[in-house]
Amino acid sequence: MRRDGAANREKVLLAAEHVFAEKGAAASTDEVAQRAGVSIATVFRNFATKQDLVEATACRYLEKLTAEALKLTDSQDPGKAFASLMRTLAAAGPVKMTLLDLLPPHDDGQGLSRPVTEAADAFRAALDDALHRAQAAGAARPEVTGEDVSLLLRALAYATDLSQGEALDRAVGIVLDGFGVPR
Repeated sequence: MRRDGAANREKVLLAAEHVFAEKGAAASTDEVAQRAGVSIATVFRNFATKQDLVEATACRYLEKLTAEALKLTDSQDPGKAFASLMRTLAAAGPVKMTLLDLLPPHDDGQGLSRPVTEAADAFRAALDDALHRAQAAGAARPEVTGEDVSLLLRALAYATDLSQGEALDRAVGIVLDGFGVPR
């Protein structure tokens, strides 16, 4: 892909992330093109359908969260790293859940597409690794599972209004207390 083509694709994905987060299923590819500063033809040159654009946007977002989880996991203090990751993921949760909610089952009706599934699996593995490192350091309760963490992050995502920063901080603090993670 040419450099300008790659740059346009990145602009479209970034714009799509914001437009889909703001408008959900009502978001249009025209709005994405306008926000990206490209033509609608550029959007469809990169993504044949709106579903392809949603899937690529969800994959990209999950990959960003995975990279953040891996970066934090390499920290010297696993407990603080896990607490920081929980705050990051709680704040990012509403966008992530909106994107994932827009994904219909793939053509075979058997679930999400392979790229989305692989990105989600990599995200869960990074989250589990961060939890296990915190547990190994004695900075999280040993009985807490990755499923527990995911469930509570989803609950926070669905209950979060991003304008309520202090409420989100308190809620994440309560969850961290329940996990036995030092803040």
